[in-house]
Amino acid sequence: MSHRLPRGPRLPAWTATLTWKAAVFITVMCCALAALLGALVHVSVTNQTVGQAREHALARLDDATEAFEAGDDLGPGAGVDPPGLPAGLRKLAAGGERGTMVDARDSRPTMWAAGPATGRRAVAVQVDYAQGARTIDGLDRAILGSSALAIGATLLVGAFAVTRVTRRLHQTATVARRISAGDLDARVNDPRTREPSRRQDEVAAVSGALDTMASSMQGKLQSEQRFTADVAHELRTPLTGLHAAAELLPPGRPTELVRDRVAALRTLTEDLLEISRLDAKSERVDLDDHHLAPLAERAVRGSAVAAELVVVRDVCVVTDRRRLERVLGNLIANAAKHGRPPIVVTVDGPVVSVRDHGDGYPDYLVEHGPQRFRTEGTSRGHGLGLTIALGQTAVLGARLTFANAADGGAVATLTLPYEESADDCARGADGAARGAV
Repeated sequence: MSHRLPRGPRLPAWTATLTWKAAVFITVMCCALAALLGALVHVSVTNQTVGQAREHALARLDDATEAFEAGDDLGPGAGVDPPGLPAGLRKLAAGGERGTMVDARDSRPTMWAAGPATGRRAVAVQVDYAQGARTIDGLDRAILGSSALAIGATLLVGAFAVTRVTRRLHQTATVARRISAGDLDARVNDPRTREPSRRQDEVAAVSGALDTMASSMQGKLQSEQRFTADVAHELRTPLTGLHAAAELLPPGRPTELVRDRVAALRTLTEDLLEISRLDAKSERVDLDDHHLAPLAERAVRGSAVAAELVVVRDVCVVTDRRRLERVLGNLIANAAKHGRPPIVVTVDGPVVSVRDHGDGYPDYLVEHGPQRFRTEGTSRGHGLGLTIALGQTAVLGARLTFANAADGGAVATLTLPYEESADDCARGADGAARGAV
């Protein structure tokens, strides 16, 4: 049995941005480069300084050794087995070899040089190394300061450059989301794509490709919309004549079938025309104050469906009565056609839900919304009713969502724009009454 390891703490959302990642990358690279260059300079200067001090100490050791062998005074800073001589250097000299070592004597850096003398003793000299140590310390401070300054300047310049790129990417992503939401007029219009002779970077290439795709998609959709509108308009005249001819047929079962099919064709044609007007965004709303419960009741009665109306809380909304009844009627009709009873219409404030107890909406409809004439497997699809309901909802400035209930059944939820305020409908009714008196 495998056990999932516990996850660490989640990082803030801003750490996922490209700007933050680029800043971290630039900082890490600058620190690594500064550390590498600083180490190289430190090692080079230290070797040079220590080498010069060592040569000077060895030269003095040669003079002290000659003086010792001649029995002369060894001079200042020199002696045989002087106190303070590092034990390791003393052992090296007693073994017959010469060497140097930097040691701190009385907290002052000193360069020692020692060589062999008679009787396993050591001739040693000491050279003040404080100036060399100060030189190296000053160099280290200069390296740290210049590295911090260089990292800060590079980080600022890099962040500015990356921010310009991310701002353009953000604009491209915003336009892409607008296009996916239905705004086909949205364009990035990157200035780098306006001149074909101008060199383009990768962001400009993506922006240009997105604009080209949006223009192509818009042209194809407009062609499809014009085709749908033209077909619907052309069908109205022959269908009107066909309907009139069907009315002249003698009563009987064949006549009923013909009239039923003609009525279905006329309904489909009117739906296509309505979708064409919604696609063209030529619909205009007639807003007025209405209580929501009476409108829902009218929609239930007009649908000729045995639906139950439940009013939890009635409110007054500013809406287009005809369009709202059209939306509710389509939702109720769809529930009756594709679901199973009982069908319940619930009014709870500015929210109206229509629920049936059938198999629920298909997964594609819940995830992506209704699609025209879409069918799933052997099902009959959902026609144009939900598409029209969604379009009319957008005209009303409302929101329509589709979901499946946990205990079975499809639930369509219509949320109307509403502000908590005094009852405008009641005030309007009182004003009309006073005007009548």
